[in-house]
Order: sequence, then structure tokens, then C-alpha cells
Amino acid sequence: MYEDKLRELFSDEDIRERVQEKLPLLFKMAELQVSRGGKVGMEVGVLREQIIIALLMYKFGRENVDTDIPANEREIDVILKGHRNPISIKTKSGSGYSGIKLIWTVDWTQVEDFYDSYLPKTDMLFAHVLWGKGGVFAYVPLEVQRKVFTELGKDKYIKLPKKGGNPRGVEISSYAMRACLEHSESIVIPIKWVYEGSYVHDPYSRWIELWARE
Repeated sequence: MYEDKLRELFSDEDIRERVQEKLPLLFKMAELQVSRGGKVGMEVGVLREQIIIALLMYKFGRENVDTDIPANEREIDVILKGHRNPISIKTKSGSGYSGIKLIWTVDWTQVEDFYDSYLPKTDMLFAHVLWGKGGVFAYVPLEVQRKVFTELGKDKYIKLPKKGGNPRGVEISSYAMRACLEHSESIVIPIKWVYEGSYVHDPYSRWIELWARE
């Protein structure tokens, strides 16, 4: 029988405290790992996703978290065994909710096909990163997304890329994302995005150690 394991995750007081304490540190470590010349690389999104998936592994066991997702399932990032829905993980830096991708694509035909056939099909885990301010780590159930989608309609829920250039994906509109987060059935953990540590990422020490091994 399938359960709402993400609701269980967000109801666990130990997990909530760990998320509030550790997520800023782990996300900062990820940023430092992919920074070049003081700028954070786009690959930080992959590391953030791995950090959140590792949280699921910590809570439910590595053997119950499936990351081997078929390439054609572009909206799904992870499957949690025993949980009722597949899961999509999204993160956003900076104020507002613009730029959150439903899918990444550079093909206009795929954009049009996605728009024509789209209906939310995953639960969503969302981290809003606002350094020096207050952000969130949130669980938006599939039912919430579908309610907002129905209420707003496809045109207001989805933000398409502008014609005339290369698309960089299809986004959920800022208004729709806010409505999802503010819905009574979503669960939000407030995060104080402050990092006061002294972690320094050294990208070479591990490779030096491996070169030195006999």
C-alpha cells in the first residue's frame, strides 16, 4: 500500500530541525564546489538535487530511493519506494519565483508538445534559496499542483519561452508557484539562509591522493 511518505518526512521534528540547521551549510558547500571567479556555475542545481535526494536516503534508507530514472521521464527526479507519486525536485536562488523549469529543452517542437499535453504528475520538493534572508524548503503535493492548474488554467500556470530565440525550457509561472506554496495542503519549512562557517573547497586534494596511491 502506498503512503504519503513526504508528509511523514516533513512531520518528523528531527528532520525539520536538521533541514533548518544543515541545508544552508550543504547548499553553500555545493556553491563553493562549482564557483569560478566568484560566480556560481549552473551545475549547482544538480548538486542541490543530490543533497535533497540524500536527505530522502537518510530518512528512508538508500535502498528505498531510486534515482535510475528513464531518460524519457524528464519531469521525474527520484522515486521513493512506498510513496504514492514520483517526485520532482526544484530549487531557486534569489527573490521571486521566476525561472523555475517544468522541463529543460532547446527544441521548439518539444516545447509545443509539452504544452499541449501537460498535466502535473509528480509531487514536488522545492527549495527557495535567499542568502542572508528567509527562504523555504517545501513539499507541494501533486493534488495541490493539479488544483492550482485547474483553477488558473494552462495559459496562466505555464510560462512559455519567447519566440524568436533558442528555448531554455518551459517554466511554471511565478503566480502558479506562489499559489502552490501558499495552498493549505502544502507543507513549508522556513529556512534562514545564513552561512557563518569557514568551509573551503579544494577540488584537487582527492585527485592528488589518488595519484599518490600505489
